Amino acid sequence: MPLTLTSLVHHSALKLTVLAGEDRLDRPVRWAHVSELADPVPWMDGGELLLITALKIDAEDPEAMRRYVRRLVRAGVVGLGFAVGVNYERVPDALVDAAGGEGLPLLEVPRRTPFIAITKAVSAAIAADQYRAVTAGFEAQRELTRAALGPEGPAALVARLAAHLDGWAALYDASGSVVAAAPEWAARRAARLGADVERLRERPAPATAVVGTDPAEEGADRVELQSLGSGRRARGVLAVGTGAPLGTAERYAVHSAIALLTLTTERSRALQEAEQRLGAALLRMLLAGEPDHARAVAGDLYGSLLDAPFRVIVAEAVEIPADADTIGPEGEGEPAVEPLAVLADTLETAAGRVAEPLLVVPDGERLVVLAPDGGAVAAACGEHARAIEARRGTKARPRDRSAAAPACDLVIGLSAPAGPIAAAAAFRQAEQALSVARRRGRVLVEHEEVAAGSVLPLLADDAVRAFADGMLRALREHDATGRGDLVASLRAWLSRHGQWDAAAADLGVHRHTLRYRMRRVEEILGRSLDDPDVRMELWLALKATAASGQE
Repeated sequence: MPLTLTSLVHHSALKLTVLAGEDRLDRPVRWAHVSELADPVPWMDGGELLLITALKIDAEDPEAMRRYVRRLVRAGVVGLGFAVGVNYERVPDALVDAAGGEGLPLLEVPRRTPFIAITKAVSAAIAADQYRAVTAGFEAQRELTRAALGPEGPAALVARLAAHLDGWAALYDASGSVVAAAPEWAARRAARLGADVERLRERPAPATAVVGTDPAEEGADRVELQSLGSGRRARGVLAVGTGAPLGTAERYAVHSAIALLTLTTERSRALQEAEQRLGAALLRMLLAGEPDHARAVAGDLYGSLLDAPFRVIVAEAVEIPADADTIGPEGEGEPAVEPLAVLADTLETAAGRVAEPLLVVPDGERLVVLAPDGGAVAAACGEHARAIEARRGTKARPRDRSAAAPACDLVIGLSAPAGPIAAAAAFRQAEQALSVARRRGRVLVEHEEVAAGSVLPLLADDAVRAFADGMLRALREHDATGRGDLVASLRAWLSRHGQWDAAAADLGVHRHTLRYRMRRVEEILGRSLDDPDVRMELWLALKATAASGQE
């Protein structure tokens, strides 16, 4: 407990008497200082008990004493000790009245009590308090270490820390979700700090933030947030809430908790990197068509993932053009920090909550993931994609780039459910879905969406439109001279699968006229309409130009 004026007044050897400010004796005393200067304020730090004999001040002048005491109070002096029997036989009434008016505790120091006795008492009490704080801090460190090494791990550590602080504590994982809180009600309090935690996570670790609350709010507290980890991105955040700023012992406890939790997260990261190397080898075997070897390597870590249908997720980070009408997490028009790392954290957190198997393999600018079909990871992937689209204000994405879809900082392709034997095919499906997502300006596209839809939206591509324009240009130039309608005739003939009478009826011309026009098409293009590949290319070219509005 910090030294207070009350402690000094109750010190039997000092014989101090309170003359004013009796209601403020509980203020902590940081030091005792002797000064006979008329204005000692420039040498005060605040929290001092000032000891004087009034050698250079007129202690009987009411106005001078009011100015003197007012300056001391503004400088943070917590008490004034006046020695009697030196320059004054008793404390002057002017000083007593001034101290009472400003609420400054005034202590009478008897002649037989030297100032050095008071300073020694203050020094000894402060030293004893610091020793207690250090001892309590070491004891808290031992308790927190035992808790961290126990079966409950970080959750037990958070509980012990909250008890030691006489407040609350919460631990957030790398995605910003609360994974442990104590007491139980603290989980609700911690959940309201999501935005503050997110801002801290975007800063390089270690980082600290203090979150204040409205004192008028019921249960108002002071919250400190501390990021965990030693890398560029925080691996977690520790929050502690107390009714007042942390003392020395409490600060030791918090620092110990941060060190222990950081060691835990760094150890977890080392294990995660080892798992990723094993996962990469497993993925290579699956894609090489060696499911039996993959099962042998999977062991207990990934074995259950291969026993049920899984999905392949391929994610890729893309840059946002400087003129893109999008906003980042903080609203500055910048992409999210390390979008692949954020996605990996999100998926791993979702898997950890339900003990779901998961394989995550970083691959350069890509992330390859194997996750159970219909599980928590697949659901979290969809939620993450929707959150990105909502953040960028894109409630509905256009189906093609011709509508000027804004770019994303992340694109994801999701395969259909597959087993180990079909892993390579599932990987190709995910890549195809990723390509479609990139083309359409979408964050996430599933293979089922591509397979169940029409191929025609895929024609809305610059390269396809350029091909179509080149193939049909000669026919359009012919029609522009007014010598026939070869493009319309070709479309009618192809739509009727080469049936002359039906196509001629659609055009309102004789079938011989239509035959003549088709021979002219062959002559101009230099290609035979008997070739099914030629007919297919011409039909796709017509569809592509129709989709772009050129027809």
